[in-house]
This record gives sequence, structure tokens and C-alpha cells, in this order.
Amino acid sequence: MSRWAVCLAVALALAACKGDKPAAPPAGKPRPVEQFKPLTNESDDTFKVGAFTPAGPAAPEDLKRLELNGDMGPEAAPKVLLVTLGDTYLAQVTPLLAALDDAGSEVWVKHPEGSFAYRVKLRDERSWQGWIDEPVPGKLRVIQRADGFELQTNMGKLPGIDPNGPSVPVRGGRMDLPTLRKGFERVKQRFKDAPDVCFAPSMGMALSDVFAALAVNYPSADAPIFSELCLVYPRPKAPRDAGR
Repeated sequence: MSRWAVCLAVALALAACKGDKPAAPPAGKPRPVEQFKPLTNESDDTFKVGAFTPAGPAAPEDLKRLELNGDMGPEAAPKVLLVTLGDTYLAQVTPLLAALDDAGSEVWVKHPEGSFAYRVKLRDERSWQGWIDEPVPGKLRVIQRADGFELQTNMGKLPGIDPNGPSVPVRGGRMDLPTLRKGFERVKQRFKDAPDVCFAPSMGMALSDVFAALAVNYPSADAPIFSELCLVYPRPKAPRDAGR
């Protein structure tokens, strides 16, 4: 074959490669949720959070009220209402949460500003990992840290404006709950059968902020976005024997 014929064959092969279309995703596999932006205009309202009116159901009257004010030891009751007082952090109440979890208590948490409350399913880290591994599309988990919220499903992280930062960053020192709700609604629209959402706050999160963020799931008192809320906590390590 002449040199000209070889060059022509190579050129035709390259042209064919350029014309190839990328492979389509496997049929039936859900796509990740797209990037979403804050509800306010970033060019003008970078540090402003949109209006947010919390709502939720009324707490049952037969709950035992447990006031959280600093370090809390183990305590259990069949039905409890957790109420935050002062600056109390997740790290200070893990013995209490473990005791309630082990007792199978019905746990409600009161919104810090309203008269309503939210029922939560307690999960330690082991139970939470089992929940993540369940083959249910769209399982939403919310990692709550001081810099904002990271939203993840089993299809990956929901990216915000900064793909390397939280999905919903804190803005002007305040939690951006309107945009967080927008993320909830977007996941629910894509995965209509997803039954629950898990909040996993960091150890240093104030419980008042954790309980306030749960209001995102309730656009109205009787119509939650996800039917069940889960609260993840780190189980305290058992103390070692004194002789060891």
C-alpha cells in the first residue's frame, strides 16, 4: 500500500472516532441530582438568607420532658420530648441518646422557637451504616457542620456553588434553611419513593441548630417531605476496666 493510501486510511479512522457519540448511561439507572444554587440572588444578596417560617406537628401530651442543659447522663422513658436549654452540644448528650436508643424509646425533639416538635429515629454509627447500605434509591443524608450542610444520596453528593464546599453553606453566619429545603424537594422529586432522611450533625453542633434544621422537612405541619426523620449520634465508648 502506498504512503498516500496509508495516510488516507488513518485520516478516515480519526474522523470516525471523532464522530462517535459517548455511551448512553445504562437504562433504568437514575441520574444524580443536579447542582442547585441558593434561592437568593448571589450578585446582590451573598450574605442574606431568604425568609423561612418553621412548622411542624404538635408534640403528644404523654411525653416525658427532658431538658438538655449541658452534660447529660443516661436516662430512659417510653416516650420523651427533648428540649434544648442554653448552649448544649451533641457531644454532651450522647450517653442520653444511647440510653434512649437502647430502650427503644419514642423520641421527639422540640423546635427551639416554636411549640411544635419532630419525632426522630435514633441511629448510632453502626445502625446508620446499615441504613446507608440498604438498596433504596435516593436515601438522603444531611451532614451538618459549622460551615453548612452537605447533602448526599447513594447517587453522590449534591453540589452547591462551590463543588468542593458544603452543598448549602452558612451565609452571613446563619443556616440557609430555605435552600436546604430546596435540596430536599429536588431529591424527593427525583426519588419519589424515598421514605426517610437522616441528619448527621458533627459533635460540636449546638442542639438548638440541629433541632431547628429539622423544620426543613415540614413545609406544613401535616405534610412532611420525607415521612421519617433520623438523627445520627456517636455512641460513647465503654470505659475500660480500671485494672487494664
